[in-house]
Order: sequence, then C-alpha cells, then structure tokens
Amino acid sequence: MNHAKCKVLVLNASYEPLNICNWKRAFLLVFKGKAEQIENTGKVVYRNFNLPTVIRLRKYIKVPYKEIPLTRKNLMIRDNYACQYCSIKSGSLTIDHVLPSSRGGTDTWENVVACCQSCNVKKGNKTPKEANMHFAKPPKSPHGYLYFEATRLATSKFPNWQKYIIGMSA
Repeated sequence: MNHAKCKVLVLNASYEPLNICNWKRAFLLVFKGKAEQIENTGKVVYRNFNLPTVIRLRKYIKVPYKEIPLTRKNLMIRDNYACQYCSIKSGSLTIDHVLPSSRGGTDTWENVVACCQSCNVKKGNKTPKEANMHFAKPPKSPHGYLYFEATRLATSKFPNWQKYIIGMSA
C-alpha cells in the first residue's frame, strides 16, 4: 500500500464521521493526544505506530448541519447507480417517485429512487406496495456532507470504514 495515498476516516468523539485526512495528519492528532487510533492496517510506519485507517477525536466537535442538495447526480451516487427495485446497474437509469407526482408525491430524498426503465414502466402510477415491488434499499436522506466521499472510499478501498457510516452495512 502506498502510504502517501492512505486516507484516514476521522470520527468525532461520538463516533460519527467528521472528516477524511491523510495518515500524517492522523499520526499528529494521535501523537498530540487529540485523537485515538480505532482501526489500522497493521503496517508499522513509525516505531510502534501502525498506519491508521480510522481515528476518533477525544473531544466532541460541534459541526453545523449542511443539507446535501437533491440532484440527479447525488441521487445516483446515493443509490450506487443501481435500480432500487431490481438492482440492475445501468447508465440509463430514470428517477422514480415512490408516491407518484400525479398523486401528490414531492421531490424529497425519501420519495425518489434510481430506477431502470422497465421497472419504472412496470410500477407506472402506483406506489411500490400497489405494484408489489420492493426496494433494494429504502430511500433515505444522506447523512452529512461527508457521506458521499466516505461511502465511495468505504466501498472501494476501506471496507473497515463501513461500520462507522450511517446507512452502510459491512
């Protein structure tokens, strides 16, 4: 593993993801006593200090809430570019309203999902329950500004981060 590219998930004292930093910054935070190492690679980078992958701050940092805008791109990232009914991954996904717009459904994180064209046609102007269709993953609002980057890295490079990211399962 290239140490220079090693990312570290920084957790608040409450164990919620706060930031992503490089291993040198994480080392300094641990060395100065401002954080503790929670997960590591097992590779020693300095004396008996293992290369960290997750650290936790010792003091709680209050972070202002920043809502993630509902855009097509953000929706596709949240749903991992997969239809939320049949789980097919496709470049030509549509956006489906759980409660159809014609029946009062609005554009909210909890009411829209990525959907393939055939499932969208099958569901039509019905709710998933009426169409006897089930979600691969129920639609929820992403948690925090760090959600997308942490989720992407947890999925591709750092699977041990998954237990610290709300909405992910290991």
